[in-house]
Amino acid sequence: MTREEKATVIENLTTQLANSPTIYLADISGLNAGATSDLRRAAYRANVRLAVVKNTLLAKAMEASDKEFGELPDVLKGSTSLMFSEVANAPAKLIKNFRKKSNKPLLKGAFVQESIYIGDDYLDALVSIKSKEDMIGEVIGLLQSPAKNVISGLKSGGGKLAGILKTLSER
Repeated sequence: MTREEKATVIENLTTQLANSPTIYLADISGLNAGATSDLRRAAYRANVRLAVVKNTLLAKAMEASDKEFGELPDVLKGSTSLMFSEVANAPAKLIKNFRKKSNKPLLKGAFVQESIYIGDDYLDALVSIKSKEDMIGEVIGLLQSPAKNVISGLKSGGGKLAGILKTLSER
């Protein structure tokens, strides 16, 4: 690979890193061609972009990026696959579901919602992260709950009052 090609790859990686809110680094070494193909298909269905990159080029792209990746460049050893997604927990769910058939991929690290997670131990925590849409739905549900209680209280109170007035008028 020539210097110009490397510079182009670094520039493309820097752009992808800047445009992606969720970035996962995984180790898929040891997967055979069929399993790798299955992982790529599963990633495509989950709207996760999967790419295998050279560690040195990715490290240079991380340095050139405006984002602060902290200790993430330190995990760039061995085979590294990049997973980009708009949904924070989609790559973690993909890894967890794929591990039901195999012991790979291993999570090396993740950059999710401006936070950095290093190591495979954080996989369960990353799976449980709620997406923006889920959080908005929960907040709306919580905001609607008190209003529903007030309305139902007024309706039931009005019915009781009408019943009392009717009983009094009949006497």
